[in-house]
Amino acid sequence: MPLLKVIVTSTRPTRIGRNIGDWFTRHAVEHGGFDVELVDLAEVGLPFLDEPEDATTGNYVHQHTRDWSATIDAADAFVFVMPEYNYAFNAPLKNALDFLYREWAHKPVGFVSYGGLSGGMRAVELLKPVVTKLRMVPAGEAVTVFRRRSMDADGHLVADDTLTGSADAMLEELGRLTRAMSAMRSPV
Repeated sequence: MPLLKVIVTSTRPTRIGRNIGDWFTRHAVEHGGFDVELVDLAEVGLPFLDEPEDATTGNYVHQHTRDWSATIDAADAFVFVMPEYNYAFNAPLKNALDFLYREWAHKPVGFVSYGGLSGGMRAVELLKPVVTKLRMVPAGEAVTVFRRRSMDADGHLVADDTLTGSADAMLEELGRLTRAMSAMRSPV
């Protein structure tokens, strides 16, 4: 079964992203189309990009980069659980992407975004050119969490039919994209 890595991208101590990521991970497991692993950038603890060579070379000198490379290389697809900060995606996500190059290529990516009025959709739209440059394919289906509508007073997600339906649609699309793109990752 293909491996889906759900990456929680916020590292802020007061974040709600981990709660959303935990919900989505459980939902993806129940969906049954993937083996699912949650990766939390707060736990990964990547420093600000510190490799001496460009990521396209694949020459990594730091153990944290080699570990990150193995984590990402093992995946067949991704879902980024991402906040919107100041109309854009957050710096830890960009940093995590920039550490690597080949490992992201020819893999689909879905988005579970969250925020205020836009539910993080502005951040997703700004991120799509970045992931496309990395030769990833963004799913058209997405999950959008509007903080005021979908979170309880304790910061836990209240998943209604709209959120679960969106999650199912995105997982179905990611499954189709993963099958289609697997041939692109096979040795020639």
